[in-house]
Amino acid sequence: MIVLLRKGRLTLPNDVAAWVAKTMQDLELTEAPFTVEVALAISSINFPHGDPADHFLAATAKVFDLTLVSADEKLIAATRIKLLANR
Repeated sequence: MIVLLRKGRLTLPNDVAAWVAKTMQDLELTEAPFTVEVALAISSINFPHGDPADHFLAATAKVFDLTLVSADEKLIAATRIKLLANR
C-alpha cells in the first residue's frame, strides 16, 4: 500500500497508520505472519513471473489455506493456490 501511495496510485488520509488500524478493525481482518513455512512454500508454487511480492502473497495464502483475490493476470496464472480472479 505504501508503494502505491508513493506512486500516486492510491490516495488516503494523512494518517495512514490510523486508517489501516480502523480498516483492519472495521473489516475484522487479521494479519498472516511471514514464517519460515511461508518462505519455503514459495518453491512449491509455479510462478509465471519473478515478482517477489506476488510470491509472498501466494505462499502466504497457501500456507494459511486462504483464497487469494487478485486482478493481476500474472498472479492469476500461478498454480497450486486457491485464487479468485477479481475481473
